[in-house]
Amino acid sequence: MTEPPSCDIMRCDTLARMPLPQMRAEMVYRLVNERGISQSEASKRLGISRAAISQYMSRKRGFSRQDFPGDLDTVIERWVSAVASGEGTITICDVCRSTDLPGRR
Repeated sequence: MTEPPSCDIMRCDTLARMPLPQMRAEMVYRLVNERGISQSEASKRLGISRAAISQYMSRKRGFSRQDFPGDLDTVIERWVSAVASGEGTITICDVCRSTDLPGRR
């Protein structure tokens, strides 16, 4: 992935409010439904409450009816693999580099 021209707090804020919650919801859904990880185990691995996992699974939190662009889908799949295997990490910067946010050139 190429580096963004500069780190900008406003871009990070936009990312945290818009695509990141939807990506987290999709990641939780894939971990539980595709990888067979229990909701309790997913909550431990992600460091979030069991209630949050339940809300992601029932699509009450972070749900969006829009599809992810190819680059974001790839990042989500890498994130799922990293959490499922316990190896590797995905950072906010990885997500940001894969997101076409306003002001990114």
